[in-house]
Amino acid sequence: MRITFLLTTLVVVVTPGTGLVYTLAAGLARGRAASVWAAVGCTLAIVPHVLATVTGLAALLHASATAFQVLRYAGVAYLLYMAWAMVRDREALGIDEGAAPASVRRVVVRAVLINLLNPKVTIFFLAFLPQFVSPGEPRAAARMLMLGGVFMLVTFAVFAVFGVLAAAVRSQVISRPGVLTWLRRGFAASFVVLGARLALEG
Repeated sequence: MRITFLLTTLVVVVTPGTGLVYTLAAGLARGRAASVWAAVGCTLAIVPHVLATVTGLAALLHASATAFQVLRYAGVAYLLYMAWAMVRDREALGIDEGAAPASVRRVVVRAVLINLLNPKVTIFFLAFLPQFVSPGEPRAAARMLMLGGVFMLVTFAVFAVFGVLAAAVRSQVISRPGVLTWLRRGFAASFVVLGARLALEG
């Protein structure tokens, strides 16, 4: 069961999503450190989703169509904002050799919001975690918290690796303004597509 959980977690984490796309963008834009901070932010955003699942709030979100819709469209709006900011702000994907603390905070906050405003993550944990807890297990809540922690560790590791790899090719990218322009457009389009998919899914 542990191997099944780890394999399932790995497949879910490496599937392209908003967090991974943002981490790649951070690595290309600001280098290795920023990509790691983006991975930290995306990982921290998982905490409320795990806690919501364990405390039963996820069940309420699943049962309440209104609550789900409100949170979903907030997530869609933020993804569209990220797409707009990526196209409009040339610094969103540009050269920044010395990232200031404020820039680090912005990277982390944006990463947290991207994952936090996605109700699908909570619904995913609602369906995912109970599969690996035996019925009637006395410490079911503690076990789900532990599994959530493992999921977070895998998320951070995978995102950080992808981000560092993106940062490794940064020098070959930032010297080509045309490539930067198309990368900004590509990441913006990715956020639009992910936002549209979130808006259309039930």
